[in-house]
Amino acid sequence: MTELELKYGCNPNQKPARIYMDQGELPITVLNGKPGYINFMDALNSWQLVKALKKATGLPAAASFKHVSPAGAALGTPLTDVEKQIYFADGFDTSPIACAYIKARGADRLCSYGDWAALSDVCDEATARFLAMEVSDGIIAPGYTDEALAILKTKKKGNYNVVQIDPNYEPAPIETRHIYGITFQQGYNNFEINESLLDNIVTENKELPEAARHDLLLSLLTLKYTQSNSVCYVKNGQTIGVGAGQQSRIHCTRLAGSKADNWMLRQHPKVLGLQFVDNIRRPNRDNAIDVYISDEYEDVLAEGVWQETFKVKPEPLTREEKKAWIAQMHGVSVGSDAFFPFGDNVERARKSGVEYIAQPGGSIRDDNVIDTCNKYGIVMAFTGMRLFHH
Repeated sequence: MTELELKYGCNPNQKPARIYMDQGELPITVLNGKPGYINFMDALNSWQLVKALKKATGLPAAASFKHVSPAGAALGTPLTDVEKQIYFADGFDTSPIACAYIKARGADRLCSYGDWAALSDVCDEATARFLAMEVSDGIIAPGYTDEALAILKTKKKGNYNVVQIDPNYEPAPIETRHIYGITFQQGYNNFEINESLLDNIVTENKELPEAARHDLLLSLLTLKYTQSNSVCYVKNGQTIGVGAGQQSRIHCTRLAGSKADNWMLRQHPKVLGLQFVDNIRRPNRDNAIDVYISDEYEDVLAEGVWQETFKVKPEPLTREEKKAWIAQMHGVSVGSDAFFPFGDNVERARKSGVEYIAQPGGSIRDDNVIDTCNKYGIVMAFTGMRLFHH
């Protein structure tokens, strides 16, 4: 198949719409549903990310995409008991690829609502069973077991989008796009991200453990397929905060940092001990937790809205308790798709437990950024490579 007609483009008024190849066959097969224009943009961007993560680490990888940027990405390492609880994966049988998706989805469950899932490996029954419980628009993977495909075909009243991609497909070396009737052309971004990018450590502290190297690679690869400007926080083989599409670097760092803080707060004993009403939907539980850990919760308590969600009136998580809990964060890695222009980015990252940083370098204020890292004993590597994606 060289062409696939779509219902419409980004918006319903944008017709006609299609995806096609000038030469050869499309490397994708739609196994179920009718994916749209944005679905395929998410699918193809997310597939590039998980394919690159698998190549760089040798581990199964997954991503949860929304609006052509990852809400989360992760490697297929085992889930801890706490992770199973905060990702709503208690009672699920898990495989390495299922663990990867559960963690990718769990990084920012609010932003992953209605996501596009991407898997580096064949989708198995364990992954499909977890996906069946989530609000999701579709999935791309190099293959599906019979059991997994049967489960996914029951989702969204039989309309769940399931796309299979040829894992051996390689894009043309030159890519072309049209904006406002004008043709743009550039070389495909085939820059390989590997551990050699982390060799130029410019700080006094040069101790970069293997686990941190893994996390920094995950961060950089995630940034390569995230709409710029972007900053990404990573811990234990999964993103915990992605700040995408901001015009200001510090706003990226703050946005990603606030998501990392929320990820940490979800593990607070008060959050783990929340008693929800019976049969509450997973999205409603996500929303309730997000409100509970926010500064708005005491207002909600005053309004009495808590009865719609909780069996017992929860004790508020105070600002002091949140600050103390977040202060326990450590061993976090952060990457930036372009240089940090000021030390304020390091100051903000440090508040979310960041101890390792990878960024291109090249700012006229590099000395200030390095000095700020040295002030806190943070390890920073200059990669020398910008990772813009638009």
